[in-house]
Amino acid sequence: MSTQMDNVSAESRSLWGDAWRRLRKNRLALWCLVVVVIYTVTAFYGEVQYRYYQFKDEQPSYQRPDLDSQYLAPSLTRVLKGEDRAGRSVVKELLRHPCGTDGLGRDVLARLVQGTRIAFLVGIVTSIIAIPIGVILGCLAGYFGGKVDDFIVWLYTTMASIPGLLFILAIAMVVGQGLLGVYLGIGLTTWVGLCRLIRGEVIKHKSSTYVTAARALGLGHARIIFRHILPNVFHIVIVTFTIRFPQAISTEVFLSFLGIGVQGEPSWGIMISNSRLRLWQGVWWEMTFVTIAIFLVVLAFNLLGDALRDALDPRLREAG
Repeated sequence: MSTQMDNVSAESRSLWGDAWRRLRKNRLALWCLVVVVIYTVTAFYGEVQYRYYQFKDEQPSYQRPDLDSQYLAPSLTRVLKGEDRAGRSVVKELLRHPCGTDGLGRDVLARLVQGTRIAFLVGIVTSIIAIPIGVILGCLAGYFGGKVDDFIVWLYTTMASIPGLLFILAIAMVVGQGLLGVYLGIGLTTWVGLCRLIRGEVIKHKSSTYVTAARALGLGHARIIFRHILPNVFHIVIVTFTIRFPQAISTEVFLSFLGIGVQGEPSWGIMISNSRLRLWQGVWWEMTFVTIAIFLVVLAFNLLGDALRDALDPRLREAG
């Protein structure tokens, strides 16, 4: 029996090894992975910066108005136009507000970094809320079946029938404006898809030989579910995370744009809301750079999620 379990473990390691080899052959996926790593490092830097100013009890530099620097265009644009550099070298001028400034003279690049921090916080925290709910309920429904399955299917069917955005808005309005409302609103409404997928996979695995052997050894239900079945369906969790992460970011941007989400922080949604009224004045850079930041992170996560789904697909592994 020990040899059989070792074989299962070896096959699991082989699955992950084959998936990584298949993923490395996809250059587009690797570039998307690089983009995700860059965003992650940026978000970590933004979190360190945010905590530093909180510790020092100072107003952050990205929140500090500088009315003498209002509506400065991106540095490259200023250099190409030959604008007065006040004795600064070309290099220093290029490093001075590379993405321009907003209506209060605040550096757009510094605010983009903080927007990345907030976006990743929303993606991570809402995943911490939604993924355990979906995994646990999906495992219980698929493994036990019967009335347990009926109740959980009824529960996620009811949740799926409620318009998700309205439910998120309702939770955010009850909890109050700010990140907590965004966390709970998105986290408590986005577990349904994962629950369905996990339930279907567990139903297939519970009749497998290794599960029958575990039952014959007298192992408890919890150990069979979370020690033996869950590792074999965990690739679904990883793929789902990469797909739902940008969805959570997009939802937070929309909520902040409506004034329901983050307050007093440079969220991407707030930056879009503040910059849209200045477009007719020719102040294009804040809206442009925020849009590019959102586009790149959503595209990178979606393409990486598709590549992971293909790399972890057992049917492709058997065909290879």
